[in-house]
Amino acid sequence: MPQPLVKIFSGSASTYLAEKIASDYGQPLGDLTISHFSDSEIGVHFNESIRGAEVFLVQSTFPPADNLMELMLMIDAAKRASAHKVIVVMPYYGYARQDRKDKPRVSIGAKVVANAIQSVGADRLMTCDLHAGQIQGFFDIPVDHLNGSAIFVPYLRSLNLGNDLIFASPDVGGVVRTRAFAQNFGAEMVVCDKHRKRANEIASMQVIGDVEGMDVVLVDDMVDTAGTITKAAGLLKDKGAKTVRAIATHPILSGPAYERIENSALEELIVSDTIPLKQESAKIKVLSFSNLFARAINSVVTHESISSLFI
Repeated sequence: MPQPLVKIFSGSASTYLAEKIASDYGQPLGDLTISHFSDSEIGVHFNESIRGAEVFLVQSTFPPADNLMELMLMIDAAKRASAHKVIVVMPYYGYARQDRKDKPRVSIGAKVVANAIQSVGADRLMTCDLHAGQIQGFFDIPVDHLNGSAIFVPYLRSLNLGNDLIFASPDVGGVVRTRAFAQNFGAEMVVCDKHRKRANEIASMQVIGDVEGMDVVLVDDMVDTAGTITKAAGLLKDKGAKTVRAIATHPILSGPAYERIENSALEELIVSDTIPLKQESAKIKVLSFSNLFARAINSVVTHESISSLFI
């Protein structure tokens, strides 16, 4: 069977990552122009033929909302240019924290984004470390949900933390994610149980488990203002932890995040490049997911299972 024609394009928010994905896949990034009218209205134009091609569009949907609108227009333009299939590669799925009605009369942003992506004609979605795995159920198209542990676990092994390694979830909701890491190392886990007053503001936190003399690795899917992760790190140190590191796939890092990280008890914060850093920090280690996405793209094109990419 002949290999299908594959073309990879990027929105303006993720060009830095898309270039690495295309290089790891073994071809240059496609030629796409994103223009703006004087009132900031966005226009999209493919500068090469994509007729009959399997088109991969790389774009994360972190703020501003223009990034999501860009993606919608890219999908629409690709469908109208007779692409055979349009696959959205969304390293960071914005609005994922709005995944349910946790109080009356609120929006479910994750579902709104899912509806938008499907309504303009996407054939498939590829993303990584969703805030809640059940978001996959918001889609009626195939969703490839990649797991960042394939990148993070080898790095952690390279640190040779030995038998004193223990994993910690910064909240009850992250227990399943944290347990998966712990099982990879045959290690134990603890939980930092937190209570919030409101979004981005923690009222109280306590550690469930013993971390005395241990090298602790906190595991989360994202870090926004860094309030939770730095408060947890300080609490773990107070409970006798020898060292505290944190893994967070998506470095949103808004507001006072950088200042909090610099002044925290964290040895390092290990993140991916799904979102570009706003500034450098000696405490932040960035691991690239480009090869993970390139391998996943190859698996989709060749109709192979992506489960081999998971640890």
